[in-house]
Amino acid sequence: MVDMLRVGVIASTHGIRGEVKVFPTTDDVKRFEILKEVILDLEQSKITLKIEHVKFFKNMAILKFKGMDSINEVEKYKGKDLLVSREHAVKLEENEHFIADLLGLRVITDKGKVLGILDDVLQTGANDVYVVKDEQGTEILLPVIEECVLDIDLEQNKILVHIMEGLLD
Repeated sequence: MVDMLRVGVIASTHGIRGEVKVFPTTDDVKRFEILKEVILDLEQSKITLKIEHVKFFKNMAILKFKGMDSINEVEKYKGKDLLVSREHAVKLEENEHFIADLLGLRVITDKGKVLGILDDVLQTGANDVYVVKDEQGTEILLPVIEECVLDIDLEQNKILVHIMEGLLD
């Protein structure tokens, strides 16, 4: 399991007083109202930033960080991820999982056939779709519905699926 979870990406600056527009990668943009701090991922290092205030515009969160008071201080962070530690992540309901924890799991059918590795999760609105890559690099798309995804076992690093008739045609 990963220790840090991405909650957003700095899309651009907002005004000249150090605010940034953040594209949320969390299910609920309003979660930024609860956060007191985020971790800025600079690849080689990480910086903890205290959130001074939050406002919202369309589907974006506009954040102001303490100690960053000008556009010059924040514009270099465009495109950078904002993370939270697992302890500050939202609490999941039973049978819910963070996408980051699922990526890389082996996907196996209920008949014992290894389909491949979970490579991506597409969020379509109606239901998520798992993108599984087989050994040849071919993508297999599986709907995340009860009839198809039977079990997710993080300890065994596997997802058990049932291939419905016509799904792989």
